[in-house]
Amino acid sequence: QVQLVESGGGLVQAGGSLRLSCAASGSIFSINAMGWYRQAPGKQRELVAAITSGGDTNYADSVKGRFTIARDNAKNTVYMQMNGLKPEDTAVYYCNVILVRLGGLGAQDYWGQGTQVTVSS
Repeated sequence: QVQLVESGGGLVQAGGSLRLSCAASGSIFSINAMGWYRQAPGKQRELVAAITSGGDTNYADSVKGRFTIARDNAKNTVYMQMNGLKPEDTAVYYCNVILVRLGGLGAQDYWGQGTQVTVSS
């Protein structure tokens, strides 16, 4: 079994900062990529940031220069530091991990439970 546990969401004022964490645990053989998506009411879920097994990173244009994604391979954990938060960043943020389970034949997607980020003006 595989579980993803997210933490770090909350309510902040515009210009503030938050740090999201997502820890993967269970029968994991390898992790190909980890990332964060977000979904605001009435909008499609969108990729915010991702990091691959090789350390390659990808960011949505709207967060470049403000958000930073990082990983701790020893802990199977991905972090996202969010600085200079804006009201338009308000959304539910979901951790996504692409991994291979022990004994698995290929990679699969796993999702965290979501954590609410609310930025007030």
